[in-house]
Amino acid sequence: MGRPVHIAGFAQLPNVRRDADHDEVESVRMVTAAALENAGLSREDVGFTCSGSNDYVMGRPFSFAMAIDGLGAWPPIRESHVEMDGAWALYEAWVALQHEDIDVALVYAYGRSSLCNVDEVHTLELDPYSLAPLGVDPMSLAALQARTLIDSGVATERDFAKAVSNASAAAASNPNACTGESLDVEELLSRPYVRNPLRAHDAATRTDGAAAIVLRTGGGGPRISGLAHCIDSHQPGGRDLTVSRSARLAAEWAGGSVGVEVAELHVPFSSQQVILQQALSLGDGVSLNPSGGSFASDTPMVAGLVRIGEAAAAVEGGASRALAHATAGPCLQHNLVCLLEAS
Repeated sequence: MGRPVHIAGFAQLPNVRRDADHDEVESVRMVTAAALENAGLSREDVGFTCSGSNDYVMGRPFSFAMAIDGLGAWPPIRESHVEMDGAWALYEAWVALQHEDIDVALVYAYGRSSLCNVDEVHTLELDPYSLAPLGVDPMSLAALQARTLIDSGVATERDFAKAVSNASAAAASNPNACTGESLDVEELLSRPYVRNPLRAHDAATRTDGAAAIVLRTGGGGPRISGLAHCIDSHQPGGRDLTVSRSARLAAEWAGGSVGVEVAELHVPFSSQQVILQQALSLGDGVSLNPSGGSFASDTPMVAGLVRIGEAAAAVEGGASRALAHATAGPCLQHNLVCLLEAS
């Protein structure tokens, strides 16, 4: 992995359905200040800053540029931005730290699903010739994937309900979660379909929020022992939807899941947890999403970065090895895996 990099600090804002009290500048200011305080560092210690967001999801132009005001106008900073989940911003920051000209990097991400129609944005990101004109939304594509899982005998609707039930039980003890209701499997299965075979609860809870992570070389904190990402075909019809080759390869390139005790998976739809467990080789002994995962909150552009932060918290809580996962695109198209170990 080259130069050792540790997660020195992590912070997230409480995830809510609609944050009417803060704009992106205020959110960035609060969450980055909290992460730096958690790391015991100041803004002057940061050699590189990278952010993840999407103006279309935010519902306003140049949102990413305005958000920089939350970092302060002085001293001048070395800064970059990715139009992706903050997990990919963390990847860029990790690469920057490998160059050995800086020792500390700050990563942050923010999203406001309440300001726009997120499904419409994701629909317009599809192939402009064959899929976007159909107006197919993310849940419809996920339902096609779920139906493929069922018809091939890989999973059942009960498996989907169990994933939601377990996540909701874990989210009940997460102070940053949007939902705190524990849901019974039988009750979930009795609810009506939204996109057969998926029900409303099979989609992760969309929220507003922000998160930040401080990376540093040396020092304490969970160490990033592996980090990789890989992408599948943009066309869902061009790949086997019952598996995720990109997630499997990302895990292999990051170092594999042997010895992983905790896994924080970014699961936009419950049916996709089945696929990820198989692709990442996560057995029954692995604690899945002890924070509640995406069903506790799924803030666009933030959820993947939060999975890394929660995995780091698990290592600090006693786990010797944890895995964090982030995804983007239709039907688990793009996947990132980060492995964390105790220092």
